[in-house]
Amino acid sequence: MLELILIAIAIVSYLIGSINSAIIVGKITSSGDDIRNHGSGNAGATNALRTYGKSAAAFVILGDCLKAAISCIIAIIVAHNTPLGAENVKLGIYAAGIGAVLGHNFPLYFGFKGGKGILVSVTALMFANWKIALAILIISILVMAITKYVSLGSMLGAILFIVLPLIFETDNIPYLIFCIILAVLAIYKHRSNIVRLIKGEESKLTSKKK
Repeated sequence: MLELILIAIAIVSYLIGSINSAIIVGKITSSGDDIRNHGSGNAGATNALRTYGKSAAAFVILGDCLKAAISCIIAIIVAHNTPLGAENVKLGIYAAGIGAVLGHNFPLYFGFKGGKGILVSVTALMFANWKIALAILIISILVMAITKYVSLGSMLGAILFIVLPLIFETDNIPYLIFCIILAVLAIYKHRSNIVRLIKGEESKLTSKKK
């Protein structure tokens, strides 16, 4: 029964995560335009910033964070009102987080070609362990601000998804597995960025050109 509830949470969260903010904002902003035809081809906040500007990127950030938050809140409500129970609420959050990230990265409604899931992952991590998530967010933003490489800050954050829990949450195996899954998904989606960084061809953070 508990496994079925967790699977149901993950499926609902996947469907919510598949509502890709960048694609929707792009279509509204540019009369049906698809953001995946521009820039890096990624349906995320950074490409929205470069393609459509700051306002569009702000809506994408809000949308990405919101869908992860809604998924986790649903998981909390379900846990408190089903046999899953309040004692397993974190398991519900883990299922919701993974489902939402998979939906964002591989959206059902948009041909399974979405974003890279960093904002969704960090938001889910906030619900799972806000202290570790906040530390990751601060470090990642500092790296982005200093280097101007969003991908570098994102990948460092993904690595910290694993490193910090291994230091501070070694006895929490479900949480470690949750963090490892999110890290693997993030690094996999950044594989082309890794190649460009090595070659020195990665684009730095800029807004839409005038």
